[in-house]
Amino acid sequence: MTRSFILALDIGTSSVRAALYDKSGDELSDGSVRIRSSLIRTADGGAEVDADEAFDQVTAAIDALLAKTERVSGEIGYVAQCAFWHSLVGVDAKGKPTTKVFSWADTRSRNYTEVLRKRFDESETHDRTGARFHSSFWPAKLLWLRKECPDVFAKTARWLAFSDYVALRLFGEAVTSVSMASGSGIFDQKLCDWDGKLLSYLKVKRANLPSIVAADTDTLRLSKKYAKRWPRLANARFYAAIGDGAADNIGSDCINKANAALMVGTSAAMRVAYTGAPPQKIPAGLWCYRIDRKRVIVGGALSDGGNLYAHLKHLFKLPHNTDELLAQRNPKDGLVVIPFFHGERSTGYDENARGAIIGMSADDDGIDVLRAAMEGVAFRLADIFEQLKKIAKIELIVASGGALRDSPVWTQIIADVLGRELTVNDARESSSRGAVLLALESIGNI
Repeated sequence: MTRSFILALDIGTSSVRAALYDKSGDELSDGSVRIRSSLIRTADGGAEVDADEAFDQVTAAIDALLAKTERVSGEIGYVAQCAFWHSLVGVDAKGKPTTKVFSWADTRSRNYTEVLRKRFDESETHDRTGARFHSSFWPAKLLWLRKECPDVFAKTARWLAFSDYVALRLFGEAVTSVSMASGSGIFDQKLCDWDGKLLSYLKVKRANLPSIVAADTDTLRLSKKYAKRWPRLANARFYAAIGDGAADNIGSDCINKANAALMVGTSAAMRVAYTGAPPQKIPAGLWCYRIDRKRVIVGGALSDGGNLYAHLKHLFKLPHNTDELLAQRNPKDGLVVIPFFHGERSTGYDENARGAIIGMSADDDGIDVLRAAMEGVAFRLADIFEQLKKIAKIELIVASGGALRDSPVWTQIIADVLGRELTVNDARESSSRGAVLLALESIGNI
């Protein structure tokens, strides 16, 4: 029998990964590639990337994977995708970018958060859209662009997530999933549709947004241009991308209220996913998005995670065996790091929050500061955990992410702060795996 595979695309802020999986949801050994990427930071709080350059990284990852696996016999029948939530890019009537791709970390729209809070009841909007008013979401960004970049706003025909832009280029249509739309902050989580109240205020029409797939099982086909470029994918069915956090929960087997996924990669998060309706009242420090039309995901996200670890390691010029040195150190009394170096999301959503190193003495070095920063992130995750317990009785916490995989010390610090044992996910790429498992469910294999 001819073997059949699923190609998984995982589009993140730090890399694009492509991998082949079999119909059992197992990744082929030596069947993956990774293209490194990074956001461009600007002095005024920008965190962006050029849309076409980022798209070229996606196609380069597919090129590299197909070349690497050209001798693997079998058909690639489906492509499953996940991508980073909350990105925003504008395109004109011809589909050409009118803006850079703004990531969740872009804070230039932070002054418009208060404008939104004065215009709307934030608590009521939060329960409806699952998102607080914050620069990481679309409403503040769209208001900022409309007010401060009116020419750009006027010539923009559509506002998309980056994964929607990828769809526009590959398939010829700007289409999005319920999952990706749900992380925009402009989506009604109960109706599974764009939020009319916010659209009206922002002067954005439904036609200015991507089309939401009519059914979660809908698939797309490559345009003639890309079918010619990738003959092995010419007949493949592509699923619209889901949010990377949603995919991580699925890949970590955290799809009920008893199991929570804890992830520390570039940023950090803790989430619970389950089948059913969104909470009637979402805890103030958390968000609520969707995996699909029948599953929701509730949690909190931190802007500081592995990025803070990397920043401090670079700042203090720490050696390659940093984790070994961390394991030999005890916490320093009075040395505290407030982990808001990249801003704050959960649980306070304070646009003005800043990081701080407090209580450092001449006896402390970079290892001491780094350990205190890791403890600071752990205590922020504990705040999310306390709010999650308001909606779920959590029995198991599954940890994943490159930062924890590379630092057993950090994993233990978080376990100590939470007062709970952590089960470390042995799947190196739980987000890719989650996108594949969701596709396999849709196909009917599982």
